[in-house]
Amino acid sequence: MLIKNGYLFTTCTNDFEKLDIRIENTKITEVDFNISPKENEEVIDAAGKYITPGFIDAHSHICISEEGMGEVGDDCCDYSDAITPQLEVLDGLYPFDRAVERSVRAGVTCACVCPGSDGVIGGVASVIRLTGKIADEMIVTRKAAVKGSLGENPKAAKHGFASRMGTAYHLRKCLEDTKEYLFEKEEAEKNGDHFRCDPGKENMAMVLRKEIPLHIHAHRSDDICTAIRIAKEYDIRIVIVHCTDGIDIAEHIAASGFPAIVGPSMNPCSKQEVWNKSFETAGILNRAGVKVCITADHDVTPLYYLPIYAAMAVRFGMDDAEALRAVTSYPAEILGIDDRKGALVSGKDADLVIWSHHPFDIHAKAEHVFIEGKQEC
Repeated sequence: MLIKNGYLFTTCTNDFEKLDIRIENTKITEVDFNISPKENEEVIDAAGKYITPGFIDAHSHICISEEGMGEVGDDCCDYSDAITPQLEVLDGLYPFDRAVERSVRAGVTCACVCPGSDGVIGGVASVIRLTGKIADEMIVTRKAAVKGSLGENPKAAKHGFASRMGTAYHLRKCLEDTKEYLFEKEEAEKNGDHFRCDPGKENMAMVLRKEIPLHIHAHRSDDICTAIRIAKEYDIRIVIVHCTDGIDIAEHIAASGFPAIVGPSMNPCSKQEVWNKSFETAGILNRAGVKVCITADHDVTPLYYLPIYAAMAVRFGMDDAEALRAVTSYPAEILGIDDRKGALVSGKDADLVIWSHHPFDIHAKAEHVFIEGKQEC
């Protein structure tokens, strides 16, 4: 398939450029000026249209907190313990969540589905493509991150501790227990002894080995600083999720080198630690040098309004191109899928959207949405 005459935002430059793009099977195979159609090749004339990578949300609960189903459809949090790294989002995914189709029609093609934030360690997050009837077939990356939490949510769950000190202790103890587990495993292997694997500690071992990051829910500036402090103590990769008060310590976050997933911003303040939420946050952090993604945090706010949230960030001062990257290439990088997704370049998955107007225009509609080369709407 050849899409001609559209204005492409490849993410490699700061502007939309008039380019053609060829899709073969699941991949983008060519992006250039004035590509000639092959014999019998399907051609879409996108004259006057805007084309972007499919939008990606780096922090979502779609398919695990089913829209409109209340407690029955909510599998985000397991309250059995403060530390549950053995749990995997994959085992709770419900592909028929009605929000999936709505999100695709809004230009969203991929999301990182995370456990909730009431446990200090909630489980393993998965990146999914927003298409498919079988959970396993939706998976892009089964183990993309481990979800952790600081602040009021784990405090309120009262898993034996009810303070920020106790939450930080839980997190450090989990990491120390994993280090001890790995030592015992290595000794058993050296001695030829039987050793029983622990799924949760194996998942945390991936964090200690820097194979995957720890996504840490943190709103207040002190919680953000605690996350950075513990990450440095254990030399692990983290992503700061929400980062609501990050504007107060933007330079400190930038100096740490850790990225942030900012939002949700289009909902009322539900608790004291989010009083400072603002659409200005993403732009302020971005200008300070923090790599920023914008999140809907579905189903706190709807995933299918993600383009509006990014547009609002622009309205409140974020650079247009950086806001587009905050829902395309930056989430792909943070989630470790940038070898496949997040940009319109040859060799990437053919996840793309043809928009009627600039995607941040209130009149914009996603007229064609492709996920890995297949037109979904």
